[in-house]
Amino acid sequence: MGVVKLVIETEKAAPALARRLIAQANQQLTDTKIKRDLINLIETIIVYKLPKKSRKEIEAMLGLSELKQTRVYQEALEEGKAEGEAKGKQEGEAEATRKFALKLLRTGMNLQQIAEVTELSLEQIQALQKEIQQS
Repeated sequence: MGVVKLVIETEKAAPALARRLIAQANQQLTDTKIKRDLINLIETIIVYKLPKKSRKEIEAMLGLSELKQTRVYQEALEEGKAEGEAKGKQEGEAEATRKFALKLLRTGMNLQQIAEVTELSLEQIQALQKEIQQS
């Protein structure tokens, strides 16, 4: 609820409210990912509220520079990066499989065989075939 209030708060009062919300998050939240995400959201709201301030000025204003140096924050940040990299790798592999299936379709290979080779469903292969026919 406080984050919603932060969005409509005046430029003058917003930094104090943001500091209180960050302190509250640090005290009450135990999940480091949720805590990091909430603090990033608060920081983003302040960045948009105070467009003439630099990110460094805002971090100092909110006391985030010290927080971002803590081990807990750094670990949460590393976890987030690792999750993002894993997701990116999965998406890259899915795209490579899709391209491979398209190549096999263009060679005239049987749809069932393509599904077996690529481990895509027959429905996915049929959708790719339609994609080729429409282009």
